[in-house]
Amino acid sequence: MSDATANGIAATAAERKPRRDIGIGRRYAAERRFKAYGIIAIAIGLAFLVMLLTSIISKGYTAFWQTEIKVPITFTEKVLGTPEQAVKSQTKLLMANYPQLARDGLVQLLGISADDKKAVSAANGLISSGTRVTLRDMVMNDLSIIGTTEDVWLYASSELDSAMKGQYDLSVPENRRPISDLQLEYIDKLKSQGAIEERFNWGLFTFGASSRAETAGLGVAIIGSFYMMLIVLALALPIGVAASIYLEEFAPKNKFTDLIEVNINNLAAVPSIVFGLLGLAVFINWFGLPRSAPLVGGLVLTLMTLPTIIIATRAALRAVPPSIRWAALGLGASRTQTIFHHVLPLAAPGILTGTIIGLAQALGETAPLLLIGMVAFVADYPATPMEPATALPVQIYMWANEAERAFVERTSGAIIILLAFLAIMNLTAIFLRRRFERRW
Repeated sequence: MSDATANGIAATAAERKPRRDIGIGRRYAAERRFKAYGIIAIAIGLAFLVMLLTSIISKGYTAFWQTEIKVPITFTEKVLGTPEQAVKSQTKLLMANYPQLARDGLVQLLGISADDKKAVSAANGLISSGTRVTLRDMVMNDLSIIGTTEDVWLYASSELDSAMKGQYDLSVPENRRPISDLQLEYIDKLKSQGAIEERFNWGLFTFGASSRAETAGLGVAIIGSFYMMLIVLALALPIGVAASIYLEEFAPKNKFTDLIEVNINNLAAVPSIVFGLLGLAVFINWFGLPRSAPLVGGLVLTLMTLPTIIIATRAALRAVPPSIRWAALGLGASRTQTIFHHVLPLAAPGILTGTIIGLAQALGETAPLLLIGMVAFVADYPATPMEPATALPVQIYMWANEAERAFVERTSGAIIILLAFLAIMNLTAIFLRRRFERRW
């Protein structure tokens, strides 16, 4: 028998011999199932995220547009007094009947008889009660308009604004909707004259608190949140970085430092409302700081943010290779010089990322601010962090409890603005990490 024949017979015998099952097929199948489970989990998460964003955006995008009516306003001296009287005393200007000017102008625009009280009342219901402030500011800023007639864009009432945006079913009987048939006729007449339209709602960003949705805005809340974020940044960043440097570079490894590390990690998991109780007891009841002040809110949020910054900073310091420290010490640098000249600059991207994430977390907190009284009705801008103010998440909470239909879109619109701020802060953190991060 030749070698070729022998090899052929051996190969045939090997082919006929059954292979031992070592479970490769089952392992591959399990791996495919695990990948499928991961894809399904991601798909479910994305689906819920899309549902959430769709719900918020669909309800809130209309808040960025406000219905306004162009009304010819005659600033009569009968109501306002003469410019000479205004120069001597502005009390009459402050107390003047500005709603009458708006009502008279709208009655003139619609061609209604001033003696028809029902028609005048229906027309007056189309404009916001906030027209008093708009017209008063115009007169106070320019006394020369007294005695003249000007076309002024006035905010429509929240009922008219909601009707224009399709938020009310106008086909139902008159007694089941806030807009009467007579008012619908006036709306059609204003449309034909081009005197009514939806314009960008700058008041959403500039107005303070108001009981009327059309004149309610986030201006005070934005300023209050800005003050608090400045306080958190000014206190939490240096304290957190200093504590991290000591614990990571100088502190001896013993039971005491282990206890401190455990407590820092535990504080990061403490519910935020506990920090609110701490702020109420210490900063308000003990130190006597004013309620509803951004200063107190900033101090409370600083306590809440410190553990996050300390943990992130320590992780960034650990990420710096020990060879950097050894090289600096070998060249004669002290430990302080090594840390501040070499280690800290290399850890800066991670520190900034952790700080921004901590600030973003603090920006969205509501519970601790409720306990220190930042749910106050504040219409005027706070000049200092010691004056009453509110915050973006608290303003959202307050609007969500309002019964008026128009506040629903205001609530969703405020959520969109808050999410935009949070997205900007997180994108900034990602950019800084990728821009300055070094790979070893």
